[in-house]
Amino acid sequence: MSGALRKALGWLHPGLKVKRWLLLLTAGVAALSFGVLLIANLTVFDLMGSLGGPARATALGVIALFIGLALVALSLSRLVRSVAVALHPEAGSRLVDLMLSQRRLQVGPHVVAIGGGTGLSTLLRGLKQFTTNITAVATVADDGGSSGRLRTDMGVPPPGDIRNCLVALADSEPLMTELFQYRFNGQSGGLTGHSFGNLLIAALTEITGDFEQAIRETSRVLAIRGRVLPPTTDAVALCARMVDGDIIRGESAITAAGREIDYVYLDPPDPHGVDEVLRAIEQADLIVIGPGSTFTSVIPNFLVPQVNETVRRATATKVFVCNIMTQPGETTGFTASDHVRAIARHTGELPFDYVLMNGKPVEEWVLRKYHATGADVVEPDYTEVARLGVIPVRADLVSLSPDGWVRHDPRAVADKLMELVEERAPVLV
Repeated sequence: MSGALRKALGWLHPGLKVKRWLLLLTAGVAALSFGVLLIANLTVFDLMGSLGGPARATALGVIALFIGLALVALSLSRLVRSVAVALHPEAGSRLVDLMLSQRRLQVGPHVVAIGGGTGLSTLLRGLKQFTTNITAVATVADDGGSSGRLRTDMGVPPPGDIRNCLVALADSEPLMTELFQYRFNGQSGGLTGHSFGNLLIAALTEITGDFEQAIRETSRVLAIRGRVLPPTTDAVALCARMVDGDIIRGESAITAAGREIDYVYLDPPDPHGVDEVLRAIEQADLIVIGPGSTFTSVIPNFLVPQVNETVRRATATKVFVCNIMTQPGETTGFTASDHVRAIARHTGELPFDYVLMNGKPVEEWVLRKYHATGADVVEPDYTEVARLGVIPVRADLVSLSPDGWVRHDPRAVADKLMELVEERAPVLV
């Protein structure tokens, strides 16, 4: 028996709940064919005479035609629903809505989001409501916590920011997402502090022998909308020269120092960019930079020369999403224009055309919490930003986490970004 025939007969296995609809479809096609033949006044096994002549045969043909059409429509509808429910148990009566939604997402703009940390994962939760054509580029400079330990013990690139992006783009069951973010507690021995998702990515890296392939396999497990990639797979460390002249090595040490940063760089310098990232940037309709820690999450991606150069050459709509609050030490006292200048110092030329800033006031009780930590609101100095050669854009972007900390509103940010893409889109005549 040929492979094609074996596959075809596989549809007849018990329990698939498709045989009844296949039989009904066959009956519908037969009735439809019979009706067409009668209407065309063709001789069907010499039945024309026994049916009372051409007029009556035509009438019966019309009836057979309608019955056939009804059977075909019903059987196809039930057949598609039966298959869809088997593949997606929640489809049910929402099948049409799900199909329309999926098609809309598939034809959405091609977006590249560059950053890291909480800011990038927050952004992705909004973007995935508009498109599945997302490439998230997450920094691999992290050397603290579970990521740092895996980097030291197993020699794999730090998976922490990659994991957070995968979860943000996930379309899987909530339990799977919770499992991926699960962190082993203090009673777990050597696993204490490790995230399950980090361990899975590290294990897949060893199995496949390739970090990018490990991310792709993990993406399938979580059924993500889009893809997540590192800017480089080279082993690099983030270093910072502080304003006082000290050199600090390691992203976690830089953050823990809580001091003003003059400049950051990678060691070794000039790592090779990931080819898929470069192609995604070239083909993008929208490139989003940030939000996130300016010196430790955003800028490190642009210290990969090929990424920096490709973004600058890209013809996409390029937007920098500015942070809402300052970060103690790293960006104390920074305005929006200070963030732009910091990026320009590292990239040589601004890699974006727009700066999206929050214009919504932060409530006083929330500000008091931030003031206690040495942080404050980033002033949206529109005029100064415009003087730097980019277009300032204002929007109400603030939302609060359950524990009262300021976050970007994923939907509000995504809505504004989609507006900017549409404004830049060519008019088709």
